[in-house]
Amino acid sequence: MDASPDSLLATYLNDHLAGSTFGVELARRARGANEGTELGALLVGLTSEIEEDRAVLESIMESVGAGRDPLKARLAWLGEKVGRLKPNGRLLGYSPLSRLIELEGLGLGLAGKQAMWLALRAIDDPRLAGYDFAALSERAERQRADIEPCRLAASREAFPAGASPSSRTS
Repeated sequence: MDASPDSLLATYLNDHLAGSTFGVELARRARGANEGTELGALLVGLTSEIEEDRAVLESIMESVGAGRDPLKARLAWLGEKVGRLKPNGRLLGYSPLSRLIELEGLGLGLAGKQAMWLALRAIDDPRLAGYDFAALSERAERQRADIEPCRLAASREAFPAGASPSSRTS
C-alpha cells in the first residue's frame, strides 16, 4: 500500500524538524564555546535565526496537519549530545577540531534547510501559500555564506601549515 502524499509530506517535515532540533542544539553549543569572540557574536545571530526558522517549520507542519514525531526529535537531540563524545585531541575541552566539525555540521544543516525550502516552494499546495520560501531559501544561503569564512579559518587553525600528519588528531 502506497503512503498518501500528506503522509509523505508529514514524514519529510518531521525529518527536517529532527534535523532542525540537531541544528539548534549544535548552534547553541558552538555559540557557548566561542563566547566573547567574533565567531561567537556571529553565532548569537545565527542561533536566533535557526530557532526562528524552526518555528516557521513548526508553523508549516501545523498548516498542513502534520503531527510531530517526538521520537525523531528526541533522537536528533540525543545524537547531537553523543556527537560531543568524539575524540578531538583534548580529553574534556574544546579544540580547533571541535570548532571545524561544528561549523561543517552547521553548514550541512543549513544546506539541508535551504533544500527543504526550495522543495516546499516547488510543490503546489495551497496550505503553503502564505510562506515566503524564496526569502527563507535566500536566508539559508546567506547563513551558509556567513559561516564559510569562519569554517575555513577553523580549518587553518586545526591544521596549520607545516604540521606533520602524525601530530594531527582525527
